[in-house]
Amino acid sequence: MPIGVVLRKAPGVTRWADWCWRASAVLPGAGPADWRELRREGEAVEYHAATVTLELHGAETEAYLHGLGSAVPSVYVIMREGEGDAPLDVALVTASPYEAQDYTDSAEEIVEKVPMPPGLVAWVHDFVDEFHQDEEFVKRKRGKTRVDLVQDGIGDPRIGKPSDIYASPALKRRRML
Repeated sequence: MPIGVVLRKAPGVTRWADWCWRASAVLPGAGPADWRELRREGEAVEYHAATVTLELHGAETEAYLHGLGSAVPSVYVIMREGEGDAPLDVALVTASPYEAQDYTDSAEEIVEKVPMPPGLVAWVHDFVDEFHQDEEFVKRKRGKTRVDLVQDGIGDPRIGKPSDIYASPALKRRRML
Protein backbone atom coordinates (compact mmCIF):
# COMPACT_ATOMS: atom_id res chain seq x y z
CA MET A 1 0.00 0.00 0.00
CA PRO A 2 1.39 3.45 -0.80
CA ILE A 3 1.95 5.49 2.36
CA GLY A 4 2.58 9.24 2.33
CA VAL A 5 4.91 10.50 5.02
CA VAL A 6 4.28 13.91 6.60
CA LEU A 7 7.36 15.56 8.12
CA ARG A 8 7.10 18.54 10.45
CA LYS A 9 9.81 21.20 10.56
CA ALA A 10 9.75 23.30 13.73
CA PRO A 11 12.26 25.72 15.23
CA GLY A 12 14.93 24.06 17.36
CA VAL A 13 14.72 24.39 21.12
CA THR A 14 18.47 24.68 21.68
CA ARG A 15 21.07 26.95 20.20
CA TRP A 16 22.80 23.96 18.59
CA ALA A 17 19.84 22.96 16.39
CA ASP A 18 18.20 25.50 14.12
CA TRP A 19 15.39 23.13 13.13
CA CYS A 20 13.73 20.05 14.60
CA TRP A 21 12.43 17.50 12.08
CA ARG A 22 10.00 14.72 12.99
CA ALA A 23 7.51 12.45 11.27
CA SER A 24 4.09 13.66 12.35
CA ALA A 25 1.63 11.58 10.29
CA VAL A 26 1.18 9.02 7.54
CA LEU A 27 -1.32 9.17 4.69
CA PRO A 28 -2.48 5.70 3.52
CA GLY A 29 -3.12 5.50 -0.22
CA ALA A 30 -1.37 8.82 -0.94
CA GLY A 31 -0.17 9.76 -4.39
CA PRO A 32 3.40 10.67 -5.30
CA ALA A 33 4.91 13.64 -3.49
CA ASP A 34 8.19 15.47 -3.37
CA TRP A 35 8.26 17.82 -0.39
CA ARG A 36 4.88 19.44 -1.03
CA GLU A 37 3.94 21.93 1.67
CA LEU A 38 0.70 20.95 3.43
CA ARG A 39 0.32 23.38 6.32
CA ARG A 40 2.09 26.30 7.95
CA GLU A 41 1.63 27.45 11.55
CA GLY A 42 3.97 30.34 12.29
CA GLU A 43 7.48 28.98 11.80
CA ALA A 44 6.37 25.33 11.86
CA VAL A 45 5.75 23.75 8.46
CA GLU A 46 4.41 20.33 7.53
CA TYR A 47 5.47 18.70 4.27
CA HIS A 48 4.24 15.66 2.39
CA ALA A 49 7.85 14.58 1.99
CA ALA A 50 7.54 11.28 0.16
CA THR A 51 5.29 8.36 -0.66
CA VAL A 52 6.74 4.90 -0.12
CA THR A 53 5.26 1.42 -0.29
CA LEU A 54 4.31 -0.35 2.93
CA GLU A 55 4.85 -4.06 2.37
CA LEU A 56 3.57 -6.74 4.72
CA HIS A 57 5.19 -10.19 4.80
CA GLY A 58 3.58 -13.41 5.99
CA ALA A 59 6.70 -14.37 7.94
CA GLU A 60 6.44 -11.26 10.14
CA THR A 61 2.86 -11.58 11.34
CA GLU A 62 4.01 -12.12 14.93
CA ALA A 63 5.72 -8.71 14.85
CA TYR A 64 2.59 -7.09 13.40
CA LEU A 65 0.51 -8.66 16.17
CA HIS A 66 2.91 -7.25 18.74
CA GLY A 67 2.59 -3.78 17.20
CA LEU A 68 -1.21 -3.98 16.96
CA GLY A 69 -1.41 -5.06 20.61
CA SER A 70 0.36 -1.94 21.88
CA ALA A 71 -1.57 0.94 23.46
CA VAL A 72 -1.19 3.00 20.26
CA PRO A 73 -0.70 0.87 17.12
CA SER A 74 2.00 2.56 15.07
CA VAL A 75 4.05 2.43 11.91
CA TYR A 76 7.72 3.29 11.90
CA VAL A 77 9.27 5.74 9.45
CA ILE A 78 12.95 5.15 8.68
CA MET A 79 14.79 8.21 7.36
CA ARG A 80 18.34 9.09 6.40
CA GLU A 81 20.23 12.34 5.96
CA GLY A 82 19.11 13.89 2.70
CA GLU A 83 21.14 13.83 -0.47
CA GLY A 84 20.73 16.95 -2.54
CA ASP A 85 18.14 19.61 -1.67
CA ALA A 86 16.01 17.48 0.68
CA PRO A 87 17.04 17.57 4.36
CA LEU A 88 15.84 13.96 4.92
CA ASP A 89 15.18 10.98 2.65
CA VAL A 90 12.41 8.59 3.63
CA ALA A 91 13.87 5.11 3.16
CA LEU A 92 11.11 2.88 4.48
CA VAL A 93 7.82 2.64 6.32
CA THR A 94 7.22 -0.57 8.30
CA ALA A 95 4.49 -1.91 10.57
CA SER A 96 6.98 -4.25 12.29
CA PRO A 97 8.43 -2.99 15.59
CA TYR A 98 11.11 -5.69 15.30
CA GLU A 99 12.33 -4.39 11.93
CA ALA A 100 12.28 -0.81 13.24
CA GLN A 101 14.41 -1.88 16.20
CA ASP A 102 16.97 -3.36 13.80
CA TYR A 103 17.31 0.04 12.11
CA THR A 104 17.96 1.77 15.45
CA ASP A 105 21.16 -0.26 15.92
CA SER A 106 23.16 2.03 13.63
CA ALA A 107 23.48 5.78 13.79
CA GLU A 108 22.86 6.06 10.05
CA GLU A 109 19.05 5.99 10.17
CA ILE A 110 16.47 8.04 12.04
CA VAL A 111 13.47 5.99 13.21
CA GLU A 112 10.22 7.76 14.08
CA LYS A 113 7.10 6.12 15.54
CA VAL A 114 3.87 7.44 14.02
CA PRO A 115 0.34 6.38 15.11
CA MET A 116 -1.54 4.32 12.51
CA PRO A 117 -4.79 5.75 11.16
CA PRO A 118 -7.81 3.47 11.87
CA GLY A 119 -8.07 2.33 8.22
CA LEU A 120 -4.44 1.21 8.23
CA VAL A 121 -4.94 -0.63 11.54
CA ALA A 122 -7.84 -2.54 9.96
CA TRP A 123 -5.78 -3.36 6.84
CA VAL A 124 -2.85 -4.74 8.89
CA HIS A 125 -5.26 -6.62 11.18
CA ASP A 126 -6.96 -8.26 8.17
CA PHE A 127 -3.56 -9.31 6.82
CA VAL A 128 -2.59 -10.86 10.17
CA ASP A 129 -5.94 -12.67 10.43
CA GLU A 130 -5.41 -14.20 7.00
CA PHE A 131 -1.74 -15.22 7.23
CA HIS A 132 -0.77 -15.67 10.90
CA GLN A 133 -0.07 -19.19 12.14
CA ASP A 134 0.83 -19.80 15.78
CA GLU A 135 3.98 -21.84 16.20
CA GLU A 136 3.62 -24.65 18.67
CA PHE A 137 6.29 -24.73 21.37
CA VAL A 138 8.38 -27.90 21.14
CA LYS A 139 10.66 -28.68 24.04
CA ARG A 140 14.06 -29.80 22.89
CA LYS A 141 15.05 -33.25 24.12
CA ARG A 142 18.53 -34.28 25.07
CA GLY A 143 20.07 -37.00 22.91
CA LYS A 144 21.02 -40.34 24.43
CA THR A 145 24.59 -40.24 23.08
CA ARG A 146 27.21 -39.96 25.85
CA VAL A 147 29.77 -37.39 24.83
CA ASP A 148 31.74 -37.51 28.09
CA LEU A 149 33.25 -40.94 27.40
CA VAL A 150 35.54 -39.93 24.53
CA GLN A 151 38.63 -37.84 25.10
CA ASP A 152 39.23 -35.75 22.00
CA GLY A 153 42.85 -34.85 22.74
CA ILE A 154 45.65 -35.42 25.17
CA GLY A 155 45.98 -31.75 26.03
CA ASP A 156 48.71 -29.18 26.15
CA PRO A 157 52.15 -30.76 25.57
CA ARG A 158 53.76 -28.21 27.94
CA ILE A 159 51.97 -29.76 30.93
CA GLY A 160 54.02 -32.68 32.23
CA LYS A 161 51.50 -34.35 34.51
CA PRO A 162 47.86 -33.74 35.52
CA SER A 163 48.82 -32.35 38.95
CA ASP A 164 50.66 -29.45 37.23
CA ILE A 165 47.37 -28.07 35.93
CA TYR A 166 46.33 -26.86 39.37
CA ALA A 167 49.75 -26.03 40.77
CA SER A 168 50.22 -22.49 42.04
CA PRO A 169 52.96 -20.27 40.55
CA ALA A 170 54.83 -20.26 43.91
CA LEU A 171 54.94 -24.06 43.92
CA LYS A 172 56.26 -24.09 40.37
CA ARG A 173 59.02 -21.62 41.27
CA ARG A 174 60.17 -23.81 44.15
CA ARG A 175 60.40 -26.81 41.82
CA MET A 176 62.61 -24.90 39.40
CA LEU A 177 65.21 -24.01 42.08
